[in-house]
Amino acid sequence: MQVLQVQLEVRPDPAEVGRARRWARSRLAGSGIEADEPLAETVILLVSELVTNAVVHTGCPAVLRLSLPGVPAEAATVRLEVADASTRAPVPRCAGDDATGGRGLALVDGLADRWGWNADGAGKRIWCELDRCVPPGEASAPTACGSQASAVCEGLAYEAV
Repeated sequence: MQVLQVQLEVRPDPAEVGRARRWARSRLAGSGIEADEPLAETVILLVSELVTNAVVHTGCPAVLRLSLPGVPAEAATVRLEVADASTRAPVPRCAGDDATGGRGLALVDGLADRWGWNADGAGKRIWCELDRCVPPGEASAPTACGSQASAVCEGLAYEAV
């Protein structure tokens, strides 16, 4: 399967998070992933979380990369990477009930089919992958798949309404 790789340079400014979400939405649509698909909604949430982490915790520019299916397909993997100039390892935090932050990596862990991080030159790269597949008996409605991703994504969609 053909894979399209695109990237966006992100300045160390919180306003860049919204720009990154808009950019990712347009790239997803261009690869045949509709905006109302659970996969697209999950990718956009994870873009928001990982770009926010890079902007807030490093104060340095970052690079957002998406690897997308080159042609519309029912089954595919979307890979999201954020590279930044910090060598500090990402550390999931336990956010209190009243905390307004600190849940980004927990969301990545709960929503992505796979995730991790690697040292990358003088910095690091945090990545996650989401699988798009067609569950048996639902061939006309592609959705995100994986044991945790679908259930968590659907739960978040209802909470956000």
